[in-house]
Amino acid sequence: MNCNQARELLPDLAAGMDKGTQDVQAHISSCSTCAAKLQGFRQTMALLDQWQAPEPGPYFDTRLSARIREEMARPAGGWLHCLGRPALAISLAAVIVASALVIGNRAILFPGRAEELTIKIPVPSVPAQPGTAVGDLQALEKHDLYADFDVLDELQVQSDVTANP
Repeated sequence: MNCNQARELLPDLAAGMDKGTQDVQAHISSCSTCAAKLQGFRQTMALLDQWQAPEPGPYFDTRLSARIREEMARPAGGWLHCLGRPALAISLAAVIVASALVIGNRAILFPGRAEELTIKIPVPSVPAQPGTAVGDLQALEKHDLYADFDVLDELQVQSDVTANP
């Protein structure tokens, strides 16, 4: 038996809950460190046996009940308790509205920096073959033909043509 195995059994041995096997007894008698720890546990157990819990005062129950009522009446903690106070709630709402206005109108407030605030995503230009869907879209975009969809309303649709033959 080694010291780690014996140390796990020392609290039970000190409390008298377990007598231990002969291996444990042999190890404790041969190992001064484990014997000293067992003696320390026994002294601690003896002190705990002598200790007496103090009696509560005559008004302990009354004070405890009053304290519980106070804690139950107190609003919940956290930052939400400030919403019960009108001045703080209005101030918080004003800060939120002002922040939204600044964020929404940053081009007006910072005219020279409006370009710096926009995010530009580079799109590689891939030449597409004419007649393909991508090529046709690139050609339309290049000539701004689909910028005005009113032209589509003016088209005459042939009734004898089906989309999926």
